[in-house]
Amino acid sequence: MYIIIQTTTGTKKEAKKLTKLLITKKLAACIQISKINSFYTWANKLCVDKERLLSIKTKQEHYEEIEKLIKENHSYDTPEIISYELTNLSKEYALFINENTQ
Repeated sequence: MYIIIQTTTGTKKEAKKLTKLLITKKLAACIQISKINSFYTWANKLCVDKERLLSIKTKQEHYEEIEKLIKENHSYDTPEIISYELTNLSKEYALFINENTQ
């Protein structure tokens, strides 16, 4: 099964650090980094922050290791770590993910 794991960071530097770790360890085939504005409540206070959203393309079997790596290398107390199952993808893209992850 193939998934996209999503996480956010507060800085471009942190986003690049996590991306390099995941790609070099062959835990992800591709990661896209997007600029976003996040609105959320933290400690009973409305927060509005500029963040970087990482969309991590990988296999389900890597979820736990990716979650652990993110938690160990993230500056947030509670980083967003969620995944989406990819129910439809081309055979060629599935092959790309397989070839570029361990």
